[in-house]
Amino acid sequence: MRIEYIAIGSMLAQTLAFAPRVARTASRVRTFASGREFDVVVIGGGHAGCDAATAAARTGAKTALVTQRADTIGELSCNPSIGGIGKGHLVREVDALDGVIGEAGDMAGIHFRVLNRRKGPAVRGPRAQADRDLYKAGMQSLIANTENLCVIEGGAEDLLLDEGDEIDSAAPIAEVESSGTDAGKAAVMASSKATQQERKARIRGVVLADGTEIACRAVVITTGTFLRGVLMIGKERYSGGRHLRDSEEVEPPSVGLAKTLARFGFELGRMKTGTPPRLDGTTIDWDACNIQPSEYPCPPFSYVRQFTGEEVPNAQNLIDCYQSCTNEETHKLVMQYAHTLPEYDGLDGKGNGPRYCPSLYKKVERFPDRNSHNSFLEPEGLNTNIVYPNGMSGPYPEEIQLKIMRTMLGLGAVEIVRPGYDVEYDFVNPQSLTHTLETKKIGGLYLAGQICGTTGYEEAAAQGVIAGANAGKAAGCAARGEEPPPPFVLGRDEAYIGVLIDDLVTKGTNEPYRMFTSRSEYRISLRADNADLRLTAKAADFGLVTRPDRLAALDARESMLNDSIDRLRSFKLFVSEWAERGGNDLMGGSASGRKGSDGKKKSGEEVLKMPHVTLKDVEDIMAEDGVRLLSAAEAMDEGDEKDEALNAASSLTPPTPGSVFDTVEATVKYSSYLDRQEKDMESWRKAQGIRIPGDLVYDHDVFPTFSSEEIEKLKRIRPATFADASNISGLTPQSLVYLYNYVSKRGQFRDRERNKRAKERFSTVE
Repeated sequence: MRIEYIAIGSMLAQTLAFAPRVARTASRVRTFASGREFDVVVIGGGHAGCDAATAAARTGAKTALVTQRADTIGELSCNPSIGGIGKGHLVREVDALDGVIGEAGDMAGIHFRVLNRRKGPAVRGPRAQADRDLYKAGMQSLIANTENLCVIEGGAEDLLLDEGDEIDSAAPIAEVESSGTDAGKAAVMASSKATQQERKARIRGVVLADGTEIACRAVVITTGTFLRGVLMIGKERYSGGRHLRDSEEVEPPSVGLAKTLARFGFELGRMKTGTPPRLDGTTIDWDACNIQPSEYPCPPFSYVRQFTGEEVPNAQNLIDCYQSCTNEETHKLVMQYAHTLPEYDGLDGKGNGPRYCPSLYKKVERFPDRNSHNSFLEPEGLNTNIVYPNGMSGPYPEEIQLKIMRTMLGLGAVEIVRPGYDVEYDFVNPQSLTHTLETKKIGGLYLAGQICGTTGYEEAAAQGVIAGANAGKAAGCAARGEEPPPPFVLGRDEAYIGVLIDDLVTKGTNEPYRMFTSRSEYRISLRADNADLRLTAKAADFGLVTRPDRLAALDARESMLNDSIDRLRSFKLFVSEWAERGGNDLMGGSASGRKGSDGKKKSGEEVLKMPHVTLKDVEDIMAEDGVRLLSAAEAMDEGDEKDEALNAASSLTPPTPGSVFDTVEATVKYSSYLDRQEKDMESWRKAQGIRIPGDLVYDHDVFPTFSSEEIEKLKRIRPATFADASNISGLTPQSLVYLYNYVSKRGQFRDRERNKRAKERFSTVE
């Protein structure tokens, strides 16, 4: 289907120009008149908006994406990269739900790496450096080729609402019975009946800046940094959501929507984020910096591409990134000119920015003992000299930014193409949402992205796909006169998306939320390699995934995974044979050399569970046996026995296909840890009501594995019970379990000491 680009107030000057690598999509441009009706309207064309709009459309809902400028859809406003630790898991999960961020990342990727490659599979994070132009063009192409979706160019000024206490929603979600799981309990609370007592209004449409009205049953607001946004460089402040790329022109903020949310009693706060100056790559001394080459073959985000073995489009045009760093002179200037930084609305003028993507000033302030901070210099595309200095945001006046940059390794003569700036914006306390991301106070209104208090493209897309799926299914069913659908909710044990949303709607957040693998208590099973196996079938049942190629890839991957594990289970050798052929240190194990061990056999699966054994190690030995057996089988007389021998031999020789290799290895390696993971969480659930001693000392000497954020919040809040502790945003499940074990052991020690003293007193009396 070709997309309609609808101009509000005036005709679009031109259709979108896509990069050469992306198929061109023709568009029809015409004037829009009030009165046209949609099932869902998505406000905002950023990462949350793109995945919300396409998700709603995939459920069959007539969907409109409203954006101030159609030519900025899919813009990478800050870092030109997708994925990373924790974030890469989210991208893979969105892809498993047939979302678009991962596909656009593959289309535009020019530098690929898997972070934490040397660590276990659970914490490895795929990441791609993207060409900005190709990413934007790729995303616009995906939008343009989505059925049931059109783009309306114009600013969304306000919502059209029917008001009334406990009013029925125009796009209701059905009641469901709890399955007993976390997701099941959340789904019960997400039904329209469960939130009816809090409902004050329902959606009936959207009003645009020129007064145009668009009727709809559901709205997804994904305004990013535009909600009453203010831009800042030095002491200069001016209204706006962001600067247009390579321009001083500013996109205006969204004010009317913020006022409506405030009128209905939504708790609003202020957060900020920043983007660093862009550098002229021709003025950088690249030889002075440390090179960071791309991986090849390039690990894609798309499971369909991974299954088919198709290379990412730019696999033969990969670039290198480089590593620079600050020094003591840099830090001296950072502190010397601190007085020139902006004064913010949040946190008493200090600004409420992302803890894990801090400005350069915050890094130097927090870590005064460090004399250097790394910065990766990331080219913004194949056809530009502009370079992004990762981690170097700091909205000093432009001349100060230049002074600071020129102190860094390789940047002594650098020129700034455009200065960095900060943006401060409104966000809504996400505790006002259900697990579908629908607001409790306004039926049919969904929020996704930075408006919910998160930071990052990946977190935004993850929320967008869930909000869009629920809004689309509910509104579409209502429009067709069908029964309300059940909510589409992912549990903490099913996906990092489930962890993200559960953290937000149950705990809220008082600072920009960023995903880390440590936030999940189920991270052993929630890996980047198996998101499709966890989520695609569930999404297909809901009607969110319908593509035959994706469903075929899922079926094939499941079959290949099971076949490989069955082969490992059925292949057995004596312990002494494993030790002899694989090396005693590697495959001998603790049983090697024990009396009677020579008579015991181990399967390939059992050997693979050993610490340093890889799937390749095991399959190499299996292949050796396969070759030997094949030779013996070929020498046999024709008949059934020969056929059976040939089949047995051939089953050992082909290695596990590359599309499931990592998944097979991780599934086997982690199988023995899953029971322990569940036992830890069961102990934790039972501990909710236990009190935490008030004299507990929270520092890194006592809790060496805790992050600085966790120590800081525990000191400040001092929770009275474990239930209270579990409601602290930023306190990870692993740390809660550690805290529980510490308190339990401390209590046991004190009990022993008390009993010992009592016995001593009793002995003295005797």
